[in-house]
Amino acid sequence: MGVQQKKVAVHDLEVGMFVSDLDRPWHQTPFPIQGFHIRSQDDIRALVSHCKWVMVDVAEARESKEVKAGNRPVFGKSSNKRGGGREQLQLPPLSIREPVTYETDTSLKKEMKTSKRLLDDVEVALDRLFEALRSGDVVDLKTIATITSKMVSSVIRQPDALLWLSRTRAHDSYLYRHALNTAVWALVCGRHLGLNEGLLNHLGLGCLLSQVGKTALPADMLAREGQLSAEEYITYRGYVNLGVQMLDGSGLSRAVLSVVQGHRERHNGSGFPEGIRGDRIPLLAKVAGIAEFFESLIAPRDNAEPMTPAKAVTLLYEMRNIEFQEDLVENFIQAIGIYPTGSLVELTDGQRGIVVSHSPERRLWPQVMVMTDANARPLKTAKIVDLARYNEGKEAAETIRVRECLPHGTEGLDPSRYDVTGVESRWNLSRLING
Repeated sequence: MGVQQKKVAVHDLEVGMFVSDLDRPWHQTPFPIQGFHIRSQDDIRALVSHCKWVMVDVAEARESKEVKAGNRPVFGKSSNKRGGGREQLQLPPLSIREPVTYETDTSLKKEMKTSKRLLDDVEVALDRLFEALRSGDVVDLKTIATITSKMVSSVIRQPDALLWLSRTRAHDSYLYRHALNTAVWALVCGRHLGLNEGLLNHLGLGCLLSQVGKTALPADMLAREGQLSAEEYITYRGYVNLGVQMLDGSGLSRAVLSVVQGHRERHNGSGFPEGIRGDRIPLLAKVAGIAEFFESLIAPRDNAEPMTPAKAVTLLYEMRNIEFQEDLVENFIQAIGIYPTGSLVELTDGQRGIVVSHSPERRLWPQVMVMTDANARPLKTAKIVDLARYNEGKEAAETIRVRECLPHGTEGLDPSRYDVTGVESRWNLSRLING
């Protein structure tokens, strides 16, 4: 049994159909991902205002009979209810008090140089923090707070630089990498939401400290974080309260502690440690939660194959109003892009590379650092391809697009060989001779 596409006029659309293509480019519409289920009449009205017809996925005839017999919708990529039938919770849109509009006021190349030094400082500070906690020593959080402020300033100036470096930087410590990347994803989302600089500082510091409770857990449990037994998972869930206890009396603001306390709570009440839901979860904790979850999906682990970022984005979109509030999901996706910075991709012309940055107005056309030719042979000198600029004014058949997201560690795609600020190969012959 399979799925076929069918052309449908927008006025004939029904709730439950899966829209797989439009009569216009996706980036010219407000829909945050390419391909989605129609969940309400509001979705239909949005499609009517932007399109005349769409393509929908419809089960083949043999499957249609079975679906009809079970009184389930015929349209959709699968007959399963979104989110496995879990409870959905609808809330009014997020309300940001006096949102700030940030402008990107420095180049990626310039911010990279600042961010490289900053990440060195973050690495040292977090390693010292986690070691002090394991040893039961007194913890000084002033250094972490100062570094967080510098991270916020970097993301405000240029949101892609720190994200690029944090995702392409190798580190043996899973806790360090997870805390850092969670903080950067959250700051990029918070910037997009318009959170002021003070709130961004609370958010970033809370994310960096959100994993401290795991220092009290057995090392083998952390190594098998996604493969725990029921009894082990009960112990694992305790890391949140352990972290709050470790930080108690440290002088941290209530806002920072709310991030540590609430980053594993979920919109429909399925999270922990309190199982609170909806508006009872503080806004900063909601942002931290979606950032931490996204990072857990795409982070490389020794015992599990990570999702590609594109698949993780799609999963997030399916979770709206289930584990995460709908407009938070959409804002997060708009902030990081369909193909987030650091995603390995293959283009439609066969070239392969890594996403350097993206534009909210051109969500499907990011900037890509191309590292191989069409035959997957590594280039001696990488090149930046701005798909939005390249495709401007071209017919659809002439455009170059992202064909697919590639798995982490795909052979021949090692961004550490290249310097993205100058797109110069680190093993360039002339550099070796003159060095």
